[in-house]
Amino acid sequence: MSASHSSLPGRAFALKFISGKYQGGEFPLKSDREIVVGRSSELDMVLVEDMVSRKHAKISVRGGAISIEDLRSTNGTFVNGEKVQQAQLKEGDRILIGTSILKLVAVGANTRELDASEAKERLEAVAQQTARAHNKTSSMTGRIEDIPLPDLLQLFHTSKKSGVLVVNGEQEGRVYLRGGKVYYAVIDGNHELGPAKSFNRIVTWESGDFELCPPDDQSFLVELDQPTEGLLMDALRQLDEFRRIQPSLPPLSAPLHLAAPMTPPLRDLGPDQLDALQLVHNFGTLNAVLDHTPTDDVTAAQAVLTLVQRGYVRAG
Repeated sequence: MSASHSSLPGRAFALKFISGKYQGGEFPLKSDREIVVGRSSELDMVLVEDMVSRKHAKISVRGGAISIEDLRSTNGTFVNGEKVQQAQLKEGDRILIGTSILKLVAVGANTRELDASEAKERLEAVAQQTARAHNKTSSMTGRIEDIPLPDLLQLFHTSKKSGVLVVNGEQEGRVYLRGGKVYYAVIDGNHELGPAKSFNRIVTWESGDFELCPPDDQSFLVELDQPTEGLLMDALRQLDEFRRIQPSLPPLSAPLHLAAPMTPPLRDLGPDQLDALQLVHNFGTLNAVLDHTPTDDVTAAQAVLTLVQRGYVRAG
C-alpha cells in the first residue's frame, strides 16, 4: 500500500487513540525519531492487550515523512482498512493495532514535548480511566464522528473481527460480524425491517457511540450473504440516491393521503407504485411507507415521489 507522504516541515504530529482501551489518549511523534509499539514494557508505546504482539510495529519520522512498518506481528497492522507491511502515513490516516484505532493528527507547534516515560504514563492513566468508565479492562469503543461506520466496518472486515457492533445514536443499531463478514443487522430490535435495510440505514448514521461487543450465539432465519465490501458499496450508493431525491420528497413525518378525487388512472402505475399507494393509504407518512415496504428505501421513496408528482398522493 502506498500513500502520499506527510512531508510538512515544521508541523508536529501525534497519534490520537479514537477507539480501544486507550481511547482519548495521544502519543506525540518527535522529528527524526522512531517509536516501537507493542506489548513489551520496555518499548516506546506500550499497548497492554492480548491482540498486540510484544513488538508489533515501528513508526518513523524522517525529514517530515511519517511511515509505519509491521514487525511480523501475529495479528497484523492495518492502515485505512488495508493490512500493510510498510506504508507512508498522511494526516487523518487511521491505524488499527489490536483493538486500538489510532488517527494521525496535527498538533500545535507550541505543544510541549513529552519524554517517553511521561507519554507512557499518560497512556496508562487513560486506560485506567476508560476501564473504570466501562467497568471492563478492554473494550473497543469510540465515536462515529471520529471514524465513520463504513471505515470502521472496513477495518473490521480486513482484520477479520467477530462480534456485535452496537451503535447508539437516536436509535440503537446492531451489526453482527463473523470473521469480519457482516451477516445480520437490526435497528431497535425491529427484525421486520430486514437485515439489508437495517444495515443500509445504520451505515449512514453520522453521530453516536459504538462498541464492539463479544460474538452473539443468536441465530437468524435470514442472513446477509453478500460480501462486506458489496454491502458497503450498495449502502453508500443508496445514500447518494436518497440524498439526490430528498429535496423533492415530502418530509418523513408529514401526513400523506390519497388525492380525492383521484383523476389519473391506476392502470398507469407500475407494481412498486401500486404497492406504495397502498402503504400510503394504510400508514399515511413517508417514514411508515419506508418501514413497511419490502423494497429498499430508495425504490420506495422514488415510488412515493412519482405518486405525488403525478397527482395520486398529496402531502400535508
